[in-house]
Amino acid sequence: MSRLSIIPKLKRRKILDAIASGKRMDGRGLEEYREISVRRGVVEKAEGSAEARIGDTWVVAGVKIEIGEPFEDTPDEGILVCSADFAPVASPTFEPGPPDEASIELARVVDRGIRSSDALSLKDLCLIPGRKVYVIYIDLCILNHAGNLLDAASLAAVAALMEAKKPIYEVRDGEVYPTGEVEPLKLRRLPIAVSMAKIGDVIVLDPTFDEEEVMDTRITVTVDEEGNVCAVQKSGPQGLSVEEIWKAIEIAVNKAPMLREKLEAAL
Repeated sequence: MSRLSIIPKLKRRKILDAIASGKRMDGRGLEEYREISVRRGVVEKAEGSAEARIGDTWVVAGVKIEIGEPFEDTPDEGILVCSADFAPVASPTFEPGPPDEASIELARVVDRGIRSSDALSLKDLCLIPGRKVYVIYIDLCILNHAGNLLDAASLAAVAALMEAKKPIYEVRDGEVYPTGEVEPLKLRRLPIAVSMAKIGDVIVLDPTFDEEEVMDTRITVTVDEEGNVCAVQKSGPQGLSVEEIWKAIEIAVNKAPMLREKLEAAL
């Protein structure tokens, strides 16, 4: 047996032994987050920006707003585009090149949480149906990966949208003209993503990098202010029982208000 195959097994056993005692390797309880901080206005030239840190995980989100043409099947709706950049310096597991499966999944989960919660009214972003709409770009930059990128990226994205200001255009004679003024981008909901990992028979909140390396599966539940489930994302080879899914939802609903407070208090 090679050394490379032995190390993950030893790490998993060590993590499982800690979990069995009711604590984790970093001393946290099974349903406890690491320290969380959110700061807005970190990128000067963006229409909106924010950074979120969960433990040593660090994500920066920038919002860019432009005018473009709507999709043919939604001529009276604006466009939301979310993308993620995994900087190679952020983790030894990141490599240079085009977006891989992990970065695509991250962007999709953040995008789905915002869309499914109806945080933005895409119809309100239409200027001329079929011709001119606002296009909202959310760019996520991973600066350090220490586990649970999904929650940090979601916090950063929503915080950046909260701070974003869109340019005001005047519609005249079938064309749009900039007025030189801006207004806040209105958010109707503040969706919160809460991620958990199943390791053995136990579900732990806010998994670290080491815990993610040995987890059997991960589930992310996004909820709104009223505790409604807006989106659920499961990844990993193992399944989850109905009871485990309900437990994950309960944890998400209970933890989301604390994360939302971090968003609302961000400066």
